Amino acid sequence: MANTFTQIYIHFIFAVKGRDRLIGPNWEDELYKYITGIIQNSGHKLLAIGGMPDHLHIFTGMKPDHSVSELMRLVKSNSSKWINEKRFTRTKFQWQEGFGAFSYANSQLDSVIGYINRQKEHHKRQSFKAEYLEILEKSKVEFDLKYILNEVEELYQH
Repeated sequence: MANTFTQIYIHFIFAVKGRDRLIGPNWEDELYKYITGIIQNSGHKLLAIGGMPDHLHIFTGMKPDHSVSELMRLVKSNSSKWINEKRFTRTKFQWQEGFGAFSYANSQLDSVIGYINRQKEHHKRQSFKAEYLEILEKSKVEFDLKYILNEVEELYQH
């Protein structure tokens, strides 16, 4: 797109269905590389990827010709298909419906990248749900608690 200049940085957060702790340490690096390929092949720039066995954080520099929802659809559908083809889990792997997407300014890049790179250390002190609620509140995103990423136990109580 000639004469189109953008600076769009998006921090994505999404969880394994039911927040099951299915992402194994023996294959998480392969998953990160696979997702990196999806993002780069879509024309975007991966700035950071990290997470825990039950969720991921991805930080991208996005091109304007792709929607946030379309990129997440590609990442989640292609990566879950790949995980299932590789048989990394005993049961069918799925990502939980929905995601969080938060925009940041150029001046915040180092902070967000560092935060994502320190996920394992960070979650020794704070649960994922508490982290997610804090990000929603700091970003002033309105939400209904009943739609916040559910724990495995909560899903089976309904």
